[in-house]
Amino acid sequence: MNSIAKSLLKSVKHGRAAWLRSSSAHSGKQHLRKLVLGIETSCDDTGAAVVDDAGNVLGEALHCQKEVHLQAGGIIPVVAQQLHRENIEQVVKEALSLSGVSVRELSAIATTVKPGLGLSLEVGLQYSLNLVGRYQKPFIPIHHMEAHALTVRLTHQVEFPFLVLLLSGGHCILAVAQGVADFLLLGQSIDIAPGDMLDKVARRLSLRKHPECHSMAGGKAIEHLAQTGNRQRHTFRLPMQQYRNCDFSFSGLQNLVNKAIIQKEKEEGIQEGEILSCVKDIAAAVQHAVAVHIIQRTYRAMLFCIKNSILSSKNATLVVSGGVASNQYIRKGLQTLADANDFAFLCPPPRLCTDNGVMIAWNGIERLRAGLGVLHSTDGIRYEPKAPLGIDISKRVEEDSIKVPKLKKKIRWLAS
Repeated sequence: MNSIAKSLLKSVKHGRAAWLRSSSAHSGKQHLRKLVLGIETSCDDTGAAVVDDAGNVLGEALHCQKEVHLQAGGIIPVVAQQLHRENIEQVVKEALSLSGVSVRELSAIATTVKPGLGLSLEVGLQYSLNLVGRYQKPFIPIHHMEAHALTVRLTHQVEFPFLVLLLSGGHCILAVAQGVADFLLLGQSIDIAPGDMLDKVARRLSLRKHPECHSMAGGKAIEHLAQTGNRQRHTFRLPMQQYRNCDFSFSGLQNLVNKAIIQKEKEEGIQEGEILSCVKDIAAAVQHAVAVHIIQRTYRAMLFCIKNSILSSKNATLVVSGGVASNQYIRKGLQTLADANDFAFLCPPPRLCTDNGVMIAWNGIERLRAGLGVLHSTDGIRYEPKAPLGIDISKRVEEDSIKVPKLKKKIRWLAS
């Protein structure tokens, strides 16, 4: 098999649109490739990948801890840390082996250092620093949410600036990506993230005992049951309606849902831990409330960006990434919102929306090309469990006090 055929096969295997953009390089003048190893351990997935500067994913490996944490009912940091320690070396070796690249051939090593679970971040950082020291390689510390935001530039041709919505188990952020390391923060969750809230509701509903959901993570179980539920049988008050900003809140909504569950358990005469007969309807109503809250805040962000000429009304783009972005109901609502406002709508493929080593390596390539944050000395490098993304302009958003038009008139999806 010749080199171009191998490259095409690799591209198909990894679903990389980037191959098409870079294929002409095979026939043109050869240049010295930049190769970055990315390492991800911010939460409960141990990921590693080798990516080149043409956007080719040469090798990747991922160890997911989902089953262990499902049995525990949630992520236990010390357990996550131990599993990272047990698996990181094998995951990195597998990614390097699949890539056919040795550590000596790497241009740099990029690793998530913020934000995330401190105990998990520590494992990835320590392992990376050992590699960097042993092979004398440049080190690129990565902001986890920056990596999520830029993943779309690996899979699609999208230029700065663009509006980005990051939805996950640990984060809910609206920002404008103006450059590789240049973000304007428009709003974020003031309490818990949507993925966290959906997981907690799933646990309260005991969905692991449901015959259709026993092996599913909480958010996936909610999405699955909601498909055959009637959301109109329950109505939950939407959060933060009185605040004309782009911040989010999910803890109050979770409390309302818990109260509704308790009431239904009383009506059906069952104990906590048993499955309600109306569980699908509750799942549908919860998912809908989360989706509408997210859509409303995103709508205000769009209006703010156009009004203040942060984005051009002629070629504005909304990028949605993070684990919750793989929820098809929420994604459909955001797609409809984007279409109604003449925004292009882009999402990385679902497997790149969750935590992985590919997005860290790609962020490393972006920073290497831009000459941003490439360190030749790692003295004083620390992990940071909490770290803001970019420059916070959320007060400016609030001061503009933009009223969002009624969504039902704009988005037929809401009335369906």
